[in-house]
Amino acid sequence: MDLMKIAPNVLKISQAIASVIGVDVTVVDKKLVRVAGTGSYGSRCGEKVSARSAFGVAIRNKESFIIEEAGNHEVCKQCESIKDCQEFAEVCCPIKINDEVIGVIGLIAFDKQQREKILYNKDNLMNFLNKMAELVSSKLAEQSNLEEIELLAKKLEIVLNSVDKGIILANHSGDILSYNKSALKLFGLSDPDKNKINMKHLIGDSAFESSIVEDCKVKNKEFVYRHRKNYVRGIFDTNPITIDNKTCGIVFVFTKLSDALGVVNDITTGSIVTNFADIIGDSDTFVQTKNTARQASQSSSSIVIQGESGTGKELFARAIHFNSDRKAGPFIAINCSAIPDQLLESELFGYEEGAFTGAMKGGKAGKFLLANGGTIFLDEIGDMPLHLQAKLLRVLQEQMIEKIGGKSLIPIDIRVIAATNKDLEKKVSQNEFRDDLFYRINVIPLSIPPLRERKDDIYTLVKHLLSSCNKRLHKEIENVDDEVYDIFIKYRWPGNVRELENTIEYAVNMCNGSVIEREHLPSRLLSSSLKDKGNYEIVPIKELEKREIEKALAKFKCVEKAAKALGIGRATLYRKIRS
Repeated sequence: MDLMKIAPNVLKISQAIASVIGVDVTVVDKKLVRVAGTGSYGSRCGEKVSARSAFGVAIRNKESFIIEEAGNHEVCKQCESIKDCQEFAEVCCPIKINDEVIGVIGLIAFDKQQREKILYNKDNLMNFLNKMAELVSSKLAEQSNLEEIELLAKKLEIVLNSVDKGIILANHSGDILSYNKSALKLFGLSDPDKNKINMKHLIGDSAFESSIVEDCKVKNKEFVYRHRKNYVRGIFDTNPITIDNKTCGIVFVFTKLSDALGVVNDITTGSIVTNFADIIGDSDTFVQTKNTARQASQSSSSIVIQGESGTGKELFARAIHFNSDRKAGPFIAINCSAIPDQLLESELFGYEEGAFTGAMKGGKAGKFLLANGGTIFLDEIGDMPLHLQAKLLRVLQEQMIEKIGGKSLIPIDIRVIAATNKDLEKKVSQNEFRDDLFYRINVIPLSIPPLRERKDDIYTLVKHLLSSCNKRLHKEIENVDDEVYDIFIKYRWPGNVRELENTIEYAVNMCNGSVIEREHLPSRLLSSSLKDKGNYEIVPIKELEKREIEKALAKFKCVEKAAKALGIGRATLYRKIRS
């Protein structure tokens, strides 16, 4: 602790002592630097006092003492200024905090009259000086406590301003006592506004009063704030500030609704960023599909993805979203066939508190609200009930939703990507799907070919899936036997890429060597292979040749090695590749 921090206070105390006793007073800190002084010492503040002086002795011994006759005291004999000393007497009183000496108060007599003042009733004088020393130490402790409080307040301010949520401290009348920058930004306020605006203006009278009534503890309370062009919709929590069992304030923590829904989105759907480069396949039909999807991603028009189960419809939907200008927004997926009809409406559009028996307190945000500012993926839309198709059509036309039990429409900004493994046009003709909804969502149709129609991609897919399984299952399988590739090529893959992925994972688990062989495959593929042995399809020679060349190139990744394995020259192989 440094006496220099309270030098003005030390000077005032020194002047008070000097006026009472009638002698000069000086004070030094623990480093023997003069902090304050009266008389001739007034102009000597900041100078260093010798460690062999009486002040140095007082600091080392931590005790008060009186030099009744300067020059004859033991302390004087070691002083460097003994020959030039003009003092007649001196009193030194240490200033302590927790037994640590932080300075010394000195009374100096420069003539006999001043000496008599010091020696007269010296016991009372020492008691008085000790009290003055305690006063100085208390002032320093007070200053240190104030500095700690200011430092703590500064740290707290930095912490609060680093929080994205708006935080406001108010009293029971709603007067704003403190706030962070996020709160100002959320409500569009400036610093001077805090003295003009009451919490009731920000969240409404009823919301504020309920916060007081419910012991100042509220969770996920909804609020709407409108002021001129500023419109804020969100939720807030409250917590009481209690001192000695008495509530003296309330902390309000605000979250903008879009931010709260973004957190829910991260929890419920994860942040699986998918790019078109993650979609494996380079056959002509598949590349064309990817190009169409990539072009569609730059638009906000609705898309219907048609494809068999396991072809990667959601993968395409995610890639479209994360390649669009909505990529910073949420991607919300819902399977329309996996949720019972009676629950699907509340899952899609949400509900208000008390909307029906069993409704959660505070209500629930539906998937459309969660997807606000981003993309909603309606998987298996062909299985959506007709009555919900009508409500979905209205939402798409008006870009507004109404929760179950709600009294107001909520504007939304979303892009719809739907997917189905059914023929929607056929369902429309059979009156199982609304034609107006079909034309509304089928702005950009996207058809994903099944794996059996792009078998050229099997080699690339197997390599990718094998690498992925090796990492995940901690294996080091290097290759797949040619016979296994033959089985893969002949198999029809009703489960498409998802079935191929499961097949590779099964084989990796079963294989203890470095090459996946026939014996490591699931029995369904082997039984299918046996059936095919007695019923081989007749394949043209050129097609067989093409397949073998593709296999060789995929395996060796080198034209020279592939040509050698095929038993032909490199020039011949080049010619066959070109043809």
